Amino acid sequence: MATPKKGRSASAQSKPGRSLALILIAIAALTGGMFASGHTTPRLGIDLAGGTSITLRAVPEAGNESAINKTNMDTAVSIMERRVNGLGVSESEVQTQGRENIIVNIPKGTNSEQARKQVGTTAKLYFRPVLATEVSGGGTAPSPSPTGSPSGQPSGKASDKPEATDKGSGSPSASPTTQGRAVTDALKADATPSASASDPAKSSPSPSASGGSDAAAGKLQEQYAKLDCTDEKTRSTVGDTAKASDPTLACGQNAQGQWQKYILGPAEVDGTDVDKAQAVLNTQTGAGWTVTMDFTDGGAKKFADITGKLAQNQSPQNQFAIVLDGDVVSDPYVRQALTGGNAEISGNFNQQSAQELANMLTYGALPLTFKVDSMTTVTAALGGDQLQAGLIAGAIGLALVVIYLLAYYRGLSFIAILSLLVSAALTYTIMSLLGPTIGFALNLPAVCGAIVAIGITADSFIVYFERVRDEIREGRSLRPAVERAWPRARRTILVSDFVSFLAAAVLFIVTVGKVQGFAFTLGLTTLLDVVVVFLFTKPLLTLMARRPFFANGHKWSGLDPKSLGAQPPLRRTRRPAAPVDPKEA
Repeated sequence: MATPKKGRSASAQSKPGRSLALILIAIAALTGGMFASGHTTPRLGIDLAGGTSITLRAVPEAGNESAINKTNMDTAVSIMERRVNGLGVSESEVQTQGRENIIVNIPKGTNSEQARKQVGTTAKLYFRPVLATEVSGGGTAPSPSPTGSPSGQPSGKASDKPEATDKGSGSPSASPTTQGRAVTDALKADATPSASASDPAKSSPSPSASGGSDAAAGKLQEQYAKLDCTDEKTRSTVGDTAKASDPTLACGQNAQGQWQKYILGPAEVDGTDVDKAQAVLNTQTGAGWTVTMDFTDGGAKKFADITGKLAQNQSPQNQFAIVLDGDVVSDPYVRQALTGGNAEISGNFNQQSAQELANMLTYGALPLTFKVDSMTTVTAALGGDQLQAGLIAGAIGLALVVIYLLAYYRGLSFIAILSLLVSAALTYTIMSLLGPTIGFALNLPAVCGAIVAIGITADSFIVYFERVRDEIREGRSLRPAVERAWPRARRTILVSDFVSFLAAAVLFIVTVGKVQGFAFTLGLTTLLDVVVVFLFTKPLLTLMARRPFFANGHKWSGLDPKSLGAQPPLRRTRRPAAPVDPKEA
């Protein structure tokens, strides 16, 4: 009988405890991480846990009704998907409905108001110079800049006045005292920039921020005096009818959570001029979390022009407001012209507020204006019923698999059931941890993928067990049969799992929405099947082969040579002795 070769086979046969210890340590570490993070259950998708459904209606600009077309709607869907992903949301659905509606479904666990502001706030993004600002309700604002978080959400986590500098300049984020100036003077100040966003080369200081019309300036001043940004209804309509080329009113929120009102000059830079924005932890200058912006070639020229003019003014007219759908989301000041084609906004942000501002800058410009028609809460009643039915079906299927294993493999079924339990523990803990780390949400198709994985995992055990039983039928004892069967079983298992994983990967890439949940779960459980078979099933069977119950082929072990119809072991026959020559005797 052939003995195991030296090297890997001998090592695997003699030291299976190492593999078992490794996978048990991994399970313990994942379980500990799950409890330490506080996420002890998988995050559920909108069909299981409920969530928020937002209906958005496209509104074209006057005289441009043809803007509502398939190309622009698809572009809007793409941008909204990136916005939702920027919130760390997974399993969300963004899709068109009819000619002019977009439906956004966001699972429970996401701040629905924050999602509405980032998804539903879909007007074009503009950079406008600040002409005047004060706390709504009277009095000059001591700190006239918002927090860097979305307008309408007080956070108090950014400094009183964020500063825009050249990226990497290391300029400190100072907070000079606001110099009060009358609203009328701000509107008509010679230093007030009024560059055209479309043609910065023609920009020049204008004697009137209101386009030279005293009547328009007076009207805007009167509206500003009456503006109450503490009223939600007023905030929802302020600046709605303003053109990019006209001064406008806007609302925002400062670091103290106070509502501020603004008079803003004509738009100098469009949101489409921002090529990329991202939240960065700046450890070199000690500025903490900052927001960096890279502009397009045309946007860099516009931004350099406006910041050069703003830097010559006193506060608050050295600030530019980042305006999204009439809300001021940030209003950093500048000290000098920013000519490098990029900028960095610093101001004691935290990671969340910096990421929110970066998302708005990156995904702020949409080809259409969208209004929120409705925002409703989706109940999980139907999905809960379907989940219950699915779990019952899965439990019945698992019970049938266990009964089959017990009836056919007897003692070997103990190893198979333990392997299924290990696979289930790994799957559950990993899914629980993937929720807070990558936003994975378990939906109904994902549950189906997990149920299908039971059959894939059980199939791997059966392949190995049958190889071992074949070796016993050929007359080998159990311990060498376990080692000789492994290379052939391993090859079959790897090929089978590779095909399943490839199918899951292709399905994940070419599909969207809930089907991706099925593909992701199927791919994950297929990988875990390989891990369990290699690090648990094979080493455990190697250990069990040393026990008399299995080694001696007990009739309840599932490895009884007699019941398997094993051939008698091959024996060598002695050759007949050669005849002795009498002469030699």
